[in-house]
Amino acid sequence: MNRAVWFAAGTGVGVYAVVRARRLAEALTPDGARDRLAGLRLGARLMAEEFTAGAAERDAELRDRLGLVPHGVPELAAGATPRATGAGVPGTIAAPEHPDRHSHPRSPGAGDRATEEGTS
Repeated sequence: MNRAVWFAAGTGVGVYAVVRARRLAEALTPDGARDRLAGLRLGARLMAEEFTAGAAERDAELRDRLGLVPHGVPELAAGATPRATGAGVPGTIAAPEHPDRHSHPRSPGAGDRATEEGTS
């Protein structure tokens, strides 16, 4: 009886090892890698679709709750003017009129380049 138990256990472990080795060998082939990549793409696409559907559902719920009727064209409230920089809107930081990329303390200015050229 004891030998039969050990024989069955050894057979089970052997079958398990062969199946795992065969799966690993399949995964390492070009076709297996292609299948795994296709599975990842499918999973990413399904997740994106699920996210988009959830966002649309939540958007519809909020529009319904707030009494907004979507008709495809976003409108501004009467008398409101669009602000590209957010100037004057509480909680926003206005962008500079004409940003100078050389004025940032960490970016090299034109003078730095001239100094480097003069020293070499």
